[in-house]
Amino acid sequence: MPKPLGLSVYVSTFTSQLPILEKLKETNSYIFTSFHITEELDDDYVTNAKNMCSWLHQYGFHIIADVSPKTLEIFAQPDLLEFAEDMKVSVLRLDYGFDEEEIKRVAKQMPIAFNASTLYPDAPLTFKGHQIYAMHNFYPRPETGLDWKLFATINLAIKQNRSPQVVAFIPGDGILRGPIYEGLPTLERHRGLPPYVAYLDLIKNSSVDQVFIGDVSISDDQLQLIEDYRSTGVIALPVQFASDFEYLYDHVYTIRVDSPSGLMRLQESRSYASQGKPIKAQHCTERNRGSITIDNEAYKRYSGEIQIMREHYPKDERVNVIGKLSEEFVPLVDCVKNGDKIRFVHI
Repeated sequence: MPKPLGLSVYVSTFTSQLPILEKLKETNSYIFTSFHITEELDDDYVTNAKNMCSWLHQYGFHIIADVSPKTLEIFAQPDLLEFAEDMKVSVLRLDYGFDEEEIKRVAKQMPIAFNASTLYPDAPLTFKGHQIYAMHNFYPRPETGLDWKLFATINLAIKQNRSPQVVAFIPGDGILRGPIYEGLPTLERHRGLPPYVAYLDLIKNSSVDQVFIGDVSISDDQLQLIEDYRSTGVIALPVQFASDFEYLYDHVYTIRVDSPSGLMRLQESRSYASQGKPIKAQHCTERNRGSITIDNEAYKRYSGEIQIMREHYPKDERVNVIGKLSEEFVPLVDCVKNGDKIRFVHI
């Protein structure tokens, strides 16, 4: 089962984030925060930051804190380890400004995270000590997020060394964090996607071990989709079916292990789709990526087989198009693998 979804909590937004944090009390959830965001600094910053960390620690959250030498200045702390103890921090993410000796000293005493996006191949993979996390950046400015090829290359190299936990961020879809307000993904291709889609892309298509929301909040619907997948392993596909095929909602199907790369065949579909009447030819249109089809009576013994298109196929008079994934969820077809369990849900 994938690890619980991590949240990002910021000193300036902590109060507004309390409702979702209240739901996660005593769940051992991980929280990411940063203690060197310039625009957050005000006269009450240090007091508010300490109160936030005290509350999170009290209710069983594990804090991963992004720190720099500037952080020690802000909090008037001479030492990283003393700062971590005072702020109830579980993992220190050492972003920049610390030399190798300092990192080694800290790593011997507590878990650390390094910036996987920018420090590799000079990351501290060989340090002996506590657990090490490879934690990627998030990217507020559009067009600056990592591309998939670089992301995959970095993660593969990390895993081939000491195999630390790889962590990445996805955008939220509720309150976005300023100053740009255009999402906080690690990967540029996730900007603007529903969090559920970006989450599954990381979990199913990469070597990421844990996913965090970079933004301030995530909608209840998206969080529920993620939590349902975590608890059941069944991938929910939000679709719109033609009225005659609404009976297909909320059944669990298995993607045949021998499905070709361009489409997914539903193993149970012929028996599930059997309604006692022949399936007449209708809506025999082009089968676009994300379309859901059923073979009609012209396909003989294949009649009733349901397929999901990963690629575009031309129209076929033997195949009816009966539904489609909502446009924003179409990328899910790249997350569903042969042998996976899926369930169609209402949009």
